[in-house]
Amino acid sequence: MIKTLNALKTYSEMIKISHTVFALPFALSAVVIASRYSKTGFYEVFFIILAMTGARSAAMGFNRIADRKIDEKNPRTSIREIPSGKINIGSAWFFFGVSSAIFIFSAYMLGELCFYLSFPVLFILCFYSYTKRFTSLAHIYLGFAISLAPAGAFIALTNSLNTGITMLCLTLLTYISGFDILYSCQDTDFDKEYGLYSIPAKVGEKKAFLISDFLHAVCFLSLLSIYFFLEMGYIFLVTVLIIGVLLVMEHMIVRPGKMEKIDIAFFNINSIISITLFAGIFFDELFSRWI
Repeated sequence: MIKTLNALKTYSEMIKISHTVFALPFALSAVVIASRYSKTGFYEVFFIILAMTGARSAAMGFNRIADRKIDEKNPRTSIREIPSGKINIGSAWFFFGVSSAIFIFSAYMLGELCFYLSFPVLFILCFYSYTKRFTSLAHIYLGFAISLAPAGAFIALTNSLNTGITMLCLTLLTYISGFDILYSCQDTDFDKEYGLYSIPAKVGEKKAFLISDFLHAVCFLSLLSIYFFLEMGYIFLVTVLIIGVLLVMEHMIVRPGKMEKIDIAFFNINSIISITLFAGIFFDELFSRWI
């Protein structure tokens, strides 16, 4: 039993399961909005969460496999589970296969359209692992790949998209991309030395921070636009303002030459932003429709 628990802990650390909190609230927010147009019950929510978990686990597992040789050379990532020998490559491939199967099965349970879309989505998620080898826009691609989560949840329930959900996807895209640029500043010298592509390696830290500032400004404006496109209430509007303050705080904590608090900004503030968004949409919908 202890051995099994230790193995689960090791695999959860490999895929950073705790980081699911960044995108999952966006997908659940799409579920809340979709409930306006379609009946939503435990069955649908269960398989949406299972699909998200499977997709993210597959993508992260594949990333660790694809980047294992790079991770060995980078002092920051050499302690990861595959380079350090905690997980062997065969086990990692098995984990990827099981996670992919869970995602595809969950998509099948959500409908024929979701099943067919699961294959290109899985490809998009996994292809991210190679983007840093040929384009500095890898951060934007990562944001795009993760931003498929709310779109997928909404499509699963309604077989459609609308402008509001598209703006929610854009919010997530710019939110993730903006912070990934900041996070990658830790590896600027390494990326230059080994010929990897990133915005900090290409334009330098100062300009990279300005690009991140711009992306998070777009994130805020995209989020604000949802208020109009989906005719949200005042609870959502207050939520948008709170998230705006949190984004500003994030950029005050982490600046060029002030990277020592990157983990605080990465996990703590970003977790609060995602959870705040879901809470704001949930309670706004609750009060406007049922109270």
